[in-house]
Parts: sequence; C-alpha cells; structure tokens
Amino acid sequence: MKKNIYPKPEDAARALILHILQLAEQSPRPVFNIALSGGNTPALMFDIWASEFLRQTQWERLRFFWVDERCVPPTDRQSNYGMTRRHLFDHVPIADCNIFRIHGENDPQDEAERYAALVAKEVACIEGMPVFDFVLLGAGDDGHTSSIFPGQEELLHTEETYAVSAHPETQQLRIALTAQPILHALNIAFLMTGPSKAPILQSFSDPEEMRPAAFVVKNALREVEIFADEAAGRKQDE
Repeated sequence: MKKNIYPKPEDAARALILHILQLAEQSPRPVFNIALSGGNTPALMFDIWASEFLRQTQWERLRFFWVDERCVPPTDRQSNYGMTRRHLFDHVPIADCNIFRIHGENDPQDEAERYAALVAKEVACIEGMPVFDFVLLGAGDDGHTSSIFPGQEELLHTEETYAVSAHPETQQLRIALTAQPILHALNIAFLMTGPSKAPILQSFSDPEEMRPAAFVVKNALREVEIFADEAAGRKQDE
C-alpha cells in the first residue's frame, strides 16, 4: 500500500487524475480500460477532470466501465452512471462507444450476467479473469468497497465477475464487481477524503482488519495506491 496525502480533496483528485493519465500514456495497448466507482468524492474528481484536464486527456483511448451500480434507471439521482455523465461525460469529447454502463433498470441477476459477459468480451482476460488497466475504488465508513459490504464475504471469493448485492440497511439492490477481478487489475487506487475516512484508512494498516476495502488492499496482486486529503490521512489519536 502506498499512501499519497494532499492538503485538500481537490489536490488529491488532481493527483489521481494525473496518475491515471500517466498510466494511460505509458500503456502499450491502444485502449486503456478503466472501472469507475460512484459517490460524492469521485464527483469532485470528475468535475476537475472535465474542467482542468480536458485537453490533456486522450479521450479516444479511454474506455469506461463501472465497479458497481445501484439498481435504478440512469435518470435516477442515485445512478453512478448518471452521476458520471452529469459531472464528466457531458462535458468532454468522448464517444458513446467508449462508455459501457451497467443497466441498473434491468433485472439485477440478468444484468449482472450480461455485464460480466460484456466485460469478458471487451477487456483482456488472463486465465478467464478480466484484467482492467485501472480500477478506481472508494471505501465506505463501514469498510465496504465496490458494493461489497461487511457480512458479504462470499463476494470476496466468488468466481463470478459481477454479482448482485444488497445494502445491509436499505436493502437496495446493487450490481457489484467482485473482489477477484479487482485484485487482478493492473492498477488499483482508492480516493478517500474527509475526516470520516480517517478510521478506515488507518485500519488498512491493522493486520486483523479484513473488511472488504482492507481485504482488497492486503490481497491485491500489485501495490494499491491511496489518494487522500489530510483529513482522511490524519491518525485518530492526533
């Protein structure tokens, strides 16, 4: 695990964007496959990407997939795809054929299977495992990542690429990229900002912590990078 701590959320977002652009530039493949997460923190990052890095980005090379999606239509305010479109895609010159959304309005199990098959077709596979060039993750205050929540450990080990999960409190259904394809990604980064993330970020260094986000950090095949602001990076006893 490599921690990159910056003064403000905007600074962490800018550094992460530059990191992605550098990785894409260095990639020998003609396309660079990115799996995105939703939430308020990525929304800030997408705003900055569209406004400050528009001309630096080779949009024709980037292809976007999703880590997870709520089972709602794309017009719903809770849709991760809808959020990304409002904050990023509507403001940049990216072709629709480079955007592969999860259809949250469809039957969840059918969509999980459809999207898994699509990813297997579009993303290079190694021994049957799709390998994304870059996976962007967040970590919930409860230690979840993707839409894999504590108590859903079967999604950490399943051979399915995407699976249906449920929020433990609201029971809202979601479609989630499971842990194994996350662990096999060529590059993984967490974007974490705000004081509520400090206990989770600190827990990544606890050898006994194995909630989903920590499980990914400790079991990824390659070093996981953390991009955080000072509020998230502050130790609890400070």
